[in-house]
Amino acid sequence: MALTKQERRIRIKMRIHKVVRGTQDKPRLSVFRSNRGIYIQIIDDASGRTLLSVSSRNKEIAAKTGINKTEQAKLVGKLAAEKSKEAGITEIVFDRNGYLYHGRVKALADAAREGGLKF
Repeated sequence: MALTKQERRIRIKMRIHKVVRGTQDKPRLSVFRSNRGIYIQIIDDASGRTLLSVSSRNKEIAAKTGINKTEQAKLVGKLAAEKSKEAGITEIVFDRNGYLYHGRVKALADAAREGGLKF
């Protein structure tokens, strides 16, 4: 029996989580992509705390109308890089959360790199 898209993504996600762990020095940037928006969290897995989160629903991004989802993802990546610099985070581990590194996920990662995050 074939797997559904969601089951397939969860399998990939679990395979990634075996390897990708965030520490206090190098927290994990986790991506969640929905049909309406894109959300990220920067997480310290050692202490189980979310250090910061950014989404396409933030006021700065949601106020901009007439942009497509890929452009929203770029704005989220830039905003995440700015906020993480303010919090003193320069290096992260990227967790694509089972999604393909393509489209919105790639745009977000590239914008975060341009903003100064290293991963």
